[in-house]
Amino acid sequence: MSNVSLHIMQKAIASLLNPPLQPDSLPFISLSETEEQAIKGAKKILGLPETGTDIKVGLLKLIFDLVHLENKQDSNNGSNKSSSSTHYIPLQKITCESDAYPPIPYPAVTQPSPESLTTYQQGITQEITPYLDQKKWEDCDFVLFILEKYGSCVSYGDDHTALVDAARMTAAIAEALVQNQASLQQTSLEQKIHLVAGSLSGIQNFIYTIASDGALKSLRARSFYLELVAEEIVRRLLAELNLPRTSVIYAGGGNLFLLGGDSEDKLKEKLQTLQDKFNKWLLKEFQGKICFSLDYALCDIKDVGSAKFRDCWDQAIAKLAKQKNQKFINQIGDLLAPKDSHLPCKVCHRDDVDIKNLKPLNKRDLESPLACPTCRDMFELGDDLPNTLIILRTNSITSTTILGASHGLEVNGYYYYLFENVSKLLIRINPETDTIYTINSWKIEDYSQGQVLPMLMGRYYQPEDGRFITAEKLAEVAQGINRVGYLRMDVDRLGQIFAKGLDDHNYSLPRVASLSRQMSYFFKVYLNSLASDRKQNFLEYQEREKFQILSESDRKNLMFIYAGGDDLFISGAWNEIIEFALDIYQSFRAYAGNNPDITISGGISIEGAKFPLYQAANSSGSAEEKAKGNGRDSLGLFGEAFKWEEWLGAEEIDVQHIKALKKSFEYIGTNEKLDIFGVLPITQAILSLLKSEAQASRNFTHNLLATAQVQEQKIAEIANKRKVKQYDTEEEDIRYFLHLPKIAYTLARLPSQVKEYGSFSKIRTSLKSPYNAPYFRAIATWIELLNRVPNNSGE
Repeated sequence: MSNVSLHIMQKAIASLLNPPLQPDSLPFISLSETEEQAIKGAKKILGLPETGTDIKVGLLKLIFDLVHLENKQDSNNGSNKSSSSTHYIPLQKITCESDAYPPIPYPAVTQPSPESLTTYQQGITQEITPYLDQKKWEDCDFVLFILEKYGSCVSYGDDHTALVDAARMTAAIAEALVQNQASLQQTSLEQKIHLVAGSLSGIQNFIYTIASDGALKSLRARSFYLELVAEEIVRRLLAELNLPRTSVIYAGGGNLFLLGGDSEDKLKEKLQTLQDKFNKWLLKEFQGKICFSLDYALCDIKDVGSAKFRDCWDQAIAKLAKQKNQKFINQIGDLLAPKDSHLPCKVCHRDDVDIKNLKPLNKRDLESPLACPTCRDMFELGDDLPNTLIILRTNSITSTTILGASHGLEVNGYYYYLFENVSKLLIRINPETDTIYTINSWKIEDYSQGQVLPMLMGRYYQPEDGRFITAEKLAEVAQGINRVGYLRMDVDRLGQIFAKGLDDHNYSLPRVASLSRQMSYFFKVYLNSLASDRKQNFLEYQEREKFQILSESDRKNLMFIYAGGDDLFISGAWNEIIEFALDIYQSFRAYAGNNPDITISGGISIEGAKFPLYQAANSSGSAEEKAKGNGRDSLGLFGEAFKWEEWLGAEEIDVQHIKALKKSFEYIGTNEKLDIFGVLPITQAILSLLKSEAQASRNFTHNLLATAQVQEQKIAEIANKRKVKQYDTEEEDIRYFLHLPKIAYTLARLPSQVKEYGSFSKIRTSLKSPYNAPYFRAIATWIELLNRVPNNSGE
């Protein structure tokens, strides 16, 4: 491996510190003539100065501000909070106190002063220099960590590209050029580079298709295991191609992209060998549920620095798609070979395990379902994960248990051992072959000894007796009805955002790297922060960002099953999972500068504690699909799918200012001012109004629900042609006006003391408004579940 990556990282840190490093105390790594040429070539491709330190770090503008999609979300879509303003990333290192997670760096429209940048640089210089001895200064992974921690909030080269991303992509191109030394002697028209792309498919088949006791922790363990598999693929691929970690453009969500050099024939052979090795192991380990695709696209080197590189990206993705349609093509003999069929595992249903290897899932409960070794291992791993902070990767030990480790896992010939902390790691580490991972740590001292890498993952959970909280406990602590909520979300049109979001003028490889890193950070880093400390990461920004809330509770009764890449699957007490979903949406929008083309959709299912988890995953997935079918930027909940804007609502707002009501406004034609609009505000208002009137609340809720049912029944009769339309707009009239007599009757029946409250008038006019008529079912269901007396049955 060459020295170019280390040299570029060292130069980047030198540009970050103030006062600068003294070359005589920490000299930059020396370079060969070929390496110097490669760095000059990489800088030229990216439009950076080829020599010296002519560019200084500057303030960083939000990369999401540059994202623009021509085929907009439909004009009836989106939040009222959209922005074309310029946003600035706060001058804030990525840090955490004690066991807390890093605070979310919401961008601001106010530009930091040049003096604040100088102050920031001086402050971090004092923190960093004590750790930069000669040994760590020449550790590329450590230097990259420093750059990521302190250089993600400042720009370099252009004001939308973070220093860490400019340095990483310069290094990636330079490494590829060094490997393909012939390219340095060719004309620019002849130089080539390889974009390597890989993908794990079938992840959901492995994670979600289980039904058993302790399914929550088992699913969390399976998700963690696949994180290790993905990391092992990245490690082995880099080792096979003799590349440093800086060559990785993106790795997350089961996908990876990196730049490579070497001759095409050699590269193709190496990729095929590695892919076959992993697919053979995956076929045996997961019975064909998970498959690894790996290919590359050949690119003109001159295109890497321009928008033409997106064509190369599209070629690589197309090749992966073709492979996904020909899974295990090189293992077809193993796949089709006759196999004995045995009694299926009661958890994952695989039938290739001899019956003598099927044992009780819970070894402490002999009546628990018979399970295969993998499922039993995942069940036990679920108990060990909550306290795991350190992971050792090695191939020098070939046992699944070692001294001090709580658990051991084998991943295609390498072993991963889990520890509660470094002090539990009692074996001698071989720095040449062994790696320590520290989970979600941004503490510089955790990386100061040995070969240590960060492993970032969404892993928040509310503990119960030192272990993952159970579904039964989540249902028990829920407000009102004893139910568990399951939330699935993902970013809308993420593929288009990466492929077309940056126009030709704004497209560059470092910016694509910045875009993917910041998107990944939200799901792998900042979702933990949002879940663990709502006050610091959400409530304190309520006024500035105009966040809508149902309550000011800390809503910590949650458990992350998976969060990474651009999607998530989270369980929790049902009422808290709804609040968390609303928080996630608003936090994500603020994090992305309220860009109207960067939205997220989600679905929630509410189930009993004993409801099979794989079915809950399917139900929440169906709710999410319903949200996507609503034009995206939506939430599916209570059998409905509305825009987030309709769920969050507003007060004292003109109808014509509500984007989600554009079609309704065109039909109804009145521009009234709504005292209360939307599901959340009306739900809050009714709960407050009727909080001391239990019987009145129940009657009111039942009547509101009955009104919604009549509306839906009449509309369904027309839709299913059981009833002939009397006139063209009959369906719309039913949707917006059928409720009026029933609502008037329901309001009139309320106790006189309720009607005397100051808020009653606003609630009455808001419920009578046709613009709020579509939300009655959601409002009534929400209130009904909150007021339901718990039965503790878990059904």
